[in-house]
Amino acid sequence: MRALCASWLLFLSAAALAGDLEVKVEDPQSAAVSGAQVSLLAKGTGTALRTTTTSAEGIATFSEFRPGEFSSRGYRIQVLAPGFASPSEDVPADTNRVTVRLQLAVASETVVVSATRTPTPAEQTGASISSLESGQLEVMQPVAADDALRFLTGAVVNSYGQDGALSSLFVRGGESTFNKVIVDGVALSEPGLTFDFGTLPLGQADRLEFLRGAQSTLYGSDAMTSVVEVWTRSGNTPTPELRLGADGGNLSTANGYASVSGARGRYDYDFFGDQFNTNGFGVNDVYSDSLAGANVGAALDAKTSLRVRVRHSNSHTGLPGAWDFNGDQLVPPLPVGSAQTNTLLGSAELAIARPSGWEHRLTASDYVYRYFDNSPEGNTYNFASVYNYDINHVAGEYQGDYSERGWTHSTFGYRIENESAFFGYPAFPPPTHGQRLNQDAYLQQQLRLGRLSVVAGGRLVHSSEFGNIGVPRVALTLVARRGGEILSPTRLRFSYATAYMDPDFTETFAGLPYYVPNPGLLPERTRAFEAGFQQNFWAGRWVLNATYFNNLFRDQIEYGTNTVTYQGNPPGTLGQFFNVQKSFAQGAEAELQGKIRPRLLLTAAYTYTSTEYLESPYCAEDACGTPLYETGNPMLRRPKHSATMLLNYLSQRWAANLGGSFVGRRPDSDFVDQLVDHAAGYVRADVGGWYAINARVTAYANLYNALDRHYNEVVGYPALPVNFRAGFRFRIGGE
Repeated sequence: MRALCASWLLFLSAAALAGDLEVKVEDPQSAAVSGAQVSLLAKGTGTALRTTTTSAEGIATFSEFRPGEFSSRGYRIQVLAPGFASPSEDVPADTNRVTVRLQLAVASETVVVSATRTPTPAEQTGASISSLESGQLEVMQPVAADDALRFLTGAVVNSYGQDGALSSLFVRGGESTFNKVIVDGVALSEPGLTFDFGTLPLGQADRLEFLRGAQSTLYGSDAMTSVVEVWTRSGNTPTPELRLGADGGNLSTANGYASVSGARGRYDYDFFGDQFNTNGFGVNDVYSDSLAGANVGAALDAKTSLRVRVRHSNSHTGLPGAWDFNGDQLVPPLPVGSAQTNTLLGSAELAIARPSGWEHRLTASDYVYRYFDNSPEGNTYNFASVYNYDINHVAGEYQGDYSERGWTHSTFGYRIENESAFFGYPAFPPPTHGQRLNQDAYLQQQLRLGRLSVVAGGRLVHSSEFGNIGVPRVALTLVARRGGEILSPTRLRFSYATAYMDPDFTETFAGLPYYVPNPGLLPERTRAFEAGFQQNFWAGRWVLNATYFNNLFRDQIEYGTNTVTYQGNPPGTLGQFFNVQKSFAQGAEAELQGKIRPRLLLTAAYTYTSTEYLESPYCAEDACGTPLYETGNPMLRRPKHSATMLLNYLSQRWAANLGGSFVGRRPDSDFVDQLVDHAAGYVRADVGGWYAINARVTAYANLYNALDRHYNEVVGYPALPVNFRAGFRFRIGGE
């Protein structure tokens, strides 16, 4: 009887001591950080006892927490928040509330999501990745995504001159079509079609990640050479917050924006809008874009949440065409002609964190892309064209994550997507239509075995047009030397992956007056591997990354002339797409990252890229109509030498940014008279900063092409001269 009473007393004492442990996660400016993964670890073992995610108000709660229940040596809190270092702090035995203040770190030590689709320190992913966080984007004030990407390691941006013009991205020698672009979990890039980064506004963007290399296991078989992923901000203040601002500059530039956000109880929200206008510096150089969107979340219970995102963009761009070839004005710019781009994306994501160690995500998305080119006049280097292209992607996906132990993590899922497209010339009705249904199943396993980290997986794709194709990926990271204070850990990296991409719809089915459809086109394929090392110095304050990459491309799709008679037109008189049998790209990236001061970060990088067509196209002699793709020739618009530099200072009172992009001489063509063998190299520098006049009013200014360099990123299309924007933003409400 006495023993029974003692047992009850112990139980009641434990129950009395049990309570909720709250962990508040804040950024360096003391703002709440939502969506951070918080783990309760047994001190000295590194074993995760419980894991949860911070709410919209930045709070993670461990219910019925009893000090000493799982570990007699105490506990530690570990936080994985994308864009910040991964801190860990002790949990005092007599407290029920802990505040963790996150800190900025060099890029290789920050937590990223794109590499594994779960929060993971970048150095453990075995991937080459760069990121821009909310604070950096706020200082840079990019007009569109191309103005942010051009300053990241390994990115070569080719813009057709003015704001809003077609801007393509070349990574590691791959085509401009080889990049997977994702915004708020919705894939925007169309397989086989060059994605236009010049009309992707970054208003209300919270983070941008740029992942280099083939990433087909988690993102689809068409993630051939890179993944660019953007996330929209979410509300995090209990009191509703209104942010609004406006700026203007030369070239008749004007910009205005507003947002309303907040987080209350189970709900968070962010509604935003942005309007940008500019007349450019020449004839028919105008650009305008209207952006509106919403990001709304609801915690249905402690372990279930629902998030809905909507984003709409409508832009208008003048098309003066190619006219100024590095100062040689061969023809006047076209006075008429424009492009209209209208996009709408929406997604709903249900996240369930149960049972223990599991997380499930169900996502439904819809993406509509409409493009209308209205260029009724042409000249020697610019053809008249009036056409429209409508695309619709509807997709559903399940992703499951399971963390059985602290050293292993499994990710698996299934995706189904219906792609539909209409393409037509109003003068030649009716429009042509194409459709594909793709189903994907994927699996990835992460393992941490002492000094070795392994990420391995594969994806099986069933295409309604091309059947079943599998794409694997494996990445290894080895801590070869733990090091000390000056020479910190040395890590060796290696990865191997394959990928493939379907042809664009217009290349296979669109029979138009100017070119011949080619239903026999094969999917483009790549085999990619990379090897490198990471060396930390002075306890990680400086990091040197060096990477060798080697890509073999097969069946690349290029444009030439028809090989057979089509509707009475003999060979060599119309355009046609065809497969290049084989091409090759190899090179190296060297990147130095440094934390000069706690708030002053530097990233400087150099990239060498060598490309070559290894085998001739699949077409008869002289039938392809151009020597550009002959065996031994380098691939167009891939410079051998390029470099980037990004210097950021971020504090609560002021911030500043200096970005530099250096692109060397590279092969290019006007595709008409072959006037240009190589485009001249160029340097671009951007400068920006803001100053908080008080807690509610901030003044800012940005200078683009600050050195006023005159250059062509694409021959025939002169870049904008020096231009600036300056303005104020205001904050009403909030904390």
